[in-house]
Amino acid sequence: MNENENKSKGKRSVVTIVAAVLCVICGYLTAKVAAGFPLTDRWHNRFHLEMPFGLINDPNGMTFANGEYHIFYQWNPLGCEHKNKCWAHVKTRDFVHYSLPELSLWPSDEHDKDGCYSGCGFTEKGEVRVFYTCNAKNDGVRTPAQRLGTLQADGHVEKDEIVVPDSPEGITGHFRDPYLFHRHGKRYFVIGAQADEEKARGTVLIYKETKDGWQNLGELKTRLQDFGYMWECPNMLHFGSYDALIFCPQGLEAREFDRQNIYQAGYIAGHLSLDSMDMMQHTKFQELDHGFDFYAPQVIQHEGRHIMIGWMGMPDKDAEYPTSEKGWMYSLTLPRVLTLRQGHIFSRPAAELKALRIESTAIDIDADMESSILTRLFDGSEVLLDITLGKAQKVTMTLAYGLEKTVFSYDRATQVMTIDRTGMKNGGRGVRRFKMFVDKVLSLQMFVDRAAVEAFFQHGEDVASMLVFPEKNIRPELRIEADAALETVTGRVWELDAFRFNP
Repeated sequence: MNENENKSKGKRSVVTIVAAVLCVICGYLTAKVAAGFPLTDRWHNRFHLEMPFGLINDPNGMTFANGEYHIFYQWNPLGCEHKNKCWAHVKTRDFVHYSLPELSLWPSDEHDKDGCYSGCGFTEKGEVRVFYTCNAKNDGVRTPAQRLGTLQADGHVEKDEIVVPDSPEGITGHFRDPYLFHRHGKRYFVIGAQADEEKARGTVLIYKETKDGWQNLGELKTRLQDFGYMWECPNMLHFGSYDALIFCPQGLEAREFDRQNIYQAGYIAGHLSLDSMDMMQHTKFQELDHGFDFYAPQVIQHEGRHIMIGWMGMPDKDAEYPTSEKGWMYSLTLPRVLTLRQGHIFSRPAAELKALRIESTAIDIDADMESSILTRLFDGSEVLLDITLGKAQKVTMTLAYGLEKTVFSYDRATQVMTIDRTGMKNGGRGVRRFKMFVDKVLSLQMFVDRAAVEAFFQHGEDVASMLVFPEKNIRPELRIEADAALETVTGRVWELDAFRFNP
């Protein structure tokens, strides 16, 4: 046996040992997760998917089978570092009642020893299948293989064949996050990639299923020029006669009213031609969320709805999330239903979430010609407001946690919404600004959890998601103030129940 063979054998042995150890601790982790529910920490959210320990990030593998939505997501059960990437799994029929999360997919062989990276889910012959990126690094060289798997009755994913063993010529090892879609009765997948050029360039590739396997059709052409060094987590969606490519470009320069996060999550809408491999007549790149904490969304298309869940977090910003000191990090967003109108994606909270409302404690808001309104919120709240501005040019909506605050300010003259998080003591701070047109009525739907805030403006035309970590464990107040009397302020505040988790 030569030296290389010895090295190879040694590596396989290490991988085998690691896999065996993970199998042993799988049962332990499942029991530990179950013991962690219900979540009790004051920064743990009540109606956002979270874990009692470890780090979660990208939602993965979303599909619908046998009357249930399946939601997988990246999870490091061994710490709060971006290492040991596994997949956790939950099921839900209604986005309110969930199965207890479980470890479902983990590194176990030489192909995915350095992480089970993101991917998608689908249903085939009544079975839940997953399609993910295996990450392996050897001597500093990354080998990204694309692999199928099948969910078993005991909750784990049985790994199946590797269908794309490595990145193709002209593409670096940054080649990941496959997403299946259908056209004309055939299956394709789109995948994020980095072109291997003098200056690294983000792109996406499309593969087509054939009787001989998956055929690389090449890069999808767009009108985007000099648009980052890597595109992650693509989704290819179909809205009637239009298509939308959702993706996460890395390496864009911040601008005054957009691209203000370190990495972006957005889309272009147009017409996909698989003959010319072109996204024809597409719009400019538009962000899906203008907040501080939103990345790597995934969309499931089911019964005429496009349902999206995103990661409430941001890569390379771990220091902004103080829950790491408590052994856990990050949340997933609420499920949002997407619609496409005139080239723009609108996002609305899924209708199923209305079941969380507690009607007996609801507070009605009905004010005329007032310039200041104060409402005490609950431990978890949904706020629904229509603010008829009248002569007011500036209006602020402040979430106040005692002396701490997060402020939403709208300037009618400049048509700019500003979100200011500098009034918080813990976690990430900063300011986000984006353009938003309001004629007469400013509409707001806001979900305020213990640490997660999701704000939907103008019936979902714009959205902003963020995590806040109040120093004191107190119920927040919502203060509405304007520079002139507001013609009317009408709406309702509901106390929201928590998600329910069952074995």
